[in-house]
Amino acid sequence: MPESVVADVQETHYAHVDREDGPGLIAHVFEGKATLAETRWHHHARGQFMYLETGMICVRTRQGMHALTPHCVHWMPPGVEHTVRIVGPSTGWGVFVAPRAAAGLPCEPAMLQGNPLMRELVHRAAGWAHQGRLDEAQERLMAVLLDEMRHAHIPEDPFTLPMPNDHRLSRVTQQLLAHPDDTRTLASWASWAGLSTRSMSRLFRDETGLTFAQWRQQARLAHALEQLGQGTAVALVADALGYASVSAFVAMFRRRLGRSPGRYLDLKA
Repeated sequence: MPESVVADVQETHYAHVDREDGPGLIAHVFEGKATLAETRWHHHARGQFMYLETGMICVRTRQGMHALTPHCVHWMPPGVEHTVRIVGPSTGWGVFVAPRAAAGLPCEPAMLQGNPLMRELVHRAAGWAHQGRLDEAQERLMAVLLDEMRHAHIPEDPFTLPMPNDHRLSRVTQQLLAHPDDTRTLASWASWAGLSTRSMSRLFRDETGLTFAQWRQQARLAHALEQLGQGTAVALVADALGYASVSAFVAMFRRRLGRSPGRYLDLKA
């Protein structure tokens, strides 16, 4: 399906479910058969939970990027500007949460741990998505689902890439995102940005919570995840990121994310 058609279908779908009236929670199940280029910046009246069973989706806010991979739930609060990029075919489910029902949920975008009960509740509730009102039994099930969401654990190591606000650091990070194989040193980047090495090092920690080296590694992982999600061979990804060998890339990937590249996006892992 062409990307323009996918976008039109999504906008039609959102026009139906993204409204402040109606049920507090509206659940849906999706199966994406196409890669979708990054959407324009936008926001929704409702908050949204999104869970992937297969595939990968990159969600970007003004504060950073989240890579949504199988087993984790991404929460986007009502009104937060963001973009979405679908990386290859994906399946999963989502829940649109009216602002009045979002009390007790995180005020900032967050990655949460999904569980089988959430899945079963959503798959049942997806059949009610077009109802204007829910009956008492349906309302009770929705209350259980919302309670599960409110008490969901945050994964120990969710993949996020925080973005700085400082315009000089922003120039550096945009270049690193565009050229993840660039191996220039911290001192070289600081000079390019018009900063001292010490100032740039301090700013990176203050604005992202990471050192320059940690942020660059995280940016490379973001690029690797996107490429792997599109089916690119591990060897080609390692080469594109400037690693001397595939084993060095795999070792870094396993150390950072706990699994090999081949298993990280595997639902059965």
